Amino acid sequence: MWLADNWKEYEVIDCSEGEKLERWGKYTLLRPDPQVIWNTKKEDKHWKHLNAHYHRSKKGGGEWEFFDLPKQWDIHYRSLTFHLKPFSFKHTGLFPEQAVNWDWFSDKIKKAGRPVKVLNLFAYTGGATLAAAAAGASVTHVDASKGMVTWAKENAVASGLGDAPIRWLVDDCVKFVEREIRRGNHYDGIIMDPPSYGRGPKGEIWKIEEKIYSLVCLCEKLLSKDPLFFLINSYTTGLQPAVLSYMLGTAVAKKHGGKVSADEVGLPVSASGLVLPCGASGRWEKK
Repeated sequence: MWLADNWKEYEVIDCSEGEKLERWGKYTLLRPDPQVIWNTKKEDKHWKHLNAHYHRSKKGGGEWEFFDLPKQWDIHYRSLTFHLKPFSFKHTGLFPEQAVNWDWFSDKIKKAGRPVKVLNLFAYTGGATLAAAAAGASVTHVDASKGMVTWAKENAVASGLGDAPIRWLVDDCVKFVEREIRRGNHYDGIIMDPPSYGRGPKGEIWKIEEKIYSLVCLCEKLLSKDPLFFLINSYTTGLQPAVLSYMLGTAVAKKHGGKVSADEVGLPVSASGLVLPCGASGRWEKK
């Protein structure tokens, strides 16, 4: 398992009975997590001193209960700064487990010794975009949500990357890739963090099991003559590491050679020493 264990301001303190107790900077949040099917004694004092608690409804969805939490606060990872805020369906605007992937591709960008162009699809609030830009890459950031792209821009400014070579686009990812192929554009690295289900700006339906492989095949056409990496993240239980590995192997490695690896991504749990599973990632890299 690939562990995001270099955080100083984020921590999974404990997890029990379908919930995870987290430290986000100065604040303690309790949020649902379907992977947590075990019970612990909940001995850590933070269980009784929460800043906010997201309660999941039996009918689906849920709502936040706030005790003492600002509308927005910051958290830092290395040189990056992220604005956080509680919003719909338990999220804060950041997936901390992805830091292990940020470190992986940042190292490749820094060691390339040449200009590197990166495409980040389903780019959300820009964690991967900022990590790639901080490592020296020129980044094209694509997300279907105007609000998420605006949030990502704010994170870039907060991280001192307001003038970095980042192209911000509100667009349907599949249609954007198709247009880039027609334009003849190419990228040295591709990152995608697709949702299990979603809608594009014009109501386009996205179901990951139906769409992901064809999108990977399209994206392969955008790789440069000397590509560095291709990263796919999945939070869908049906897309196990082996599935991600097979997709990258058949769609990318078959043509470009290199190495494919895939594994679960996780976060260490301080109270128990366990590791909380947080989906899977597939990586292709040119060796």
